[in-house]
Amino acid sequence: MNSSHSAETTSTQAKSQANATSEISKVSVGFIALTATIIGCWATASLFAGTISSGGPIGLIRNLITAITG
Repeated sequence: MNSSHSAETTSTQAKSQANATSEISKVSVGFIALTATIIGCWATASLFAGTISSGGPIGLIRNLITAITG
């Protein structure tokens, strides 16, 4: 009976470790998704601001070509 109790304890500990690892992975994926969303919003806002300050989409492309070619 003692070895059976030991096996159950080991099984329970293994399940607890697996659950903890699963939860850490879920939090990590959520954090990465949140970071990607923030970066995407920042990029979109920067593109709109550049378009507005350049005088429109044609001006933005013209300024981009000028910046690349010198």
